[in-house]
Amino acid sequence: MRRFKLTLVALTLSVCALAQIKMPPPSPTFELKGTVGLAQVKVVYSRPSAKGREVAGNLIPYNEVWRTGANASTKITFSTDVKLNGNAVPAGEYALYTMFTEEVATIILSKNLTWWGALGYDAKDDLLRFEVPVKHPSSHYETFTMSFSDFTMNSANLNMKWEHTKAMFTIESDVDANVMADIKAQVIDATPSNPGVYFQAAGYYYETERDAKLALEWVNKAIDANEQKQYWVIHLKAKLLARLGKKKDAIATAKESIALAKTGGNPDYVRLNEKLIADLK
Repeated sequence: MRRFKLTLVALTLSVCALAQIKMPPPSPTFELKGTVGLAQVKVVYSRPSAKGREVAGNLIPYNEVWRTGANASTKITFSTDVKLNGNAVPAGEYALYTMFTEEVATIILSKNLTWWGALGYDAKDDLLRFEVPVKHPSSHYETFTMSFSDFTMNSANLNMKWEHTKAMFTIESDVDANVMADIKAQVIDATPSNPGVYFQAAGYYYETERDAKLALEWVNKAIDANEQKQYWVIHLKAKLLARLGKKKDAIATAKESIALAKTGGNPDYVRLNEKLIADLK
């Protein structure tokens, strides 16, 4: 009987140890993903809420290394080499720490991913440190929020916002070197089997203001390789002709693109071509 009671007690304790009430975490983990240029960027962080507490100088401590969120340290991953505010960062995963004052935030990338929060943090593991200004907008963010903004072809800003405190830094991907390497390999040094590659190369040359004459040759190859003319390709040809100073040909080509766009049911390209024609007159 005594052995039975001991077994029963052990089973009860075991069940009690396993039984838990499922409740939402006070600082839920969130995953932010985005494409910056050619780089895939991922941020994993926990999002605390103010809940009536003072944020600046308290929940965001001043002059102390902060985990940039709650719970475990915030992790940021780059699929390719990038630059953060002009500082080179190799592809990989890092712990993202910050150190705030009222006016300046120090952004810290650490190679050590094992710490819980900032416990055990050691500056010897830093890959990079740089400073950014801190702003105090009138808008209120109850929950700590990280987001991307201000996208360009090769960059975006990563924002950190909580209550009336905001800091951000720029992530930049070396798009041009990679794209130009692809253009050289696929278009300049070879003949692409897909005519759309000619269109891509011509479009990139137009957007980056490179050799418009060469880009026009490529866009003509893209047009000749397709049995059916495409209004977006013809529109690019019109823009290249305009850049080369061939206004009459550019207007005629834009009108051709308008007709094709109307047939294709795309009013946006109709408007784009009409604006191009108006600018050329």
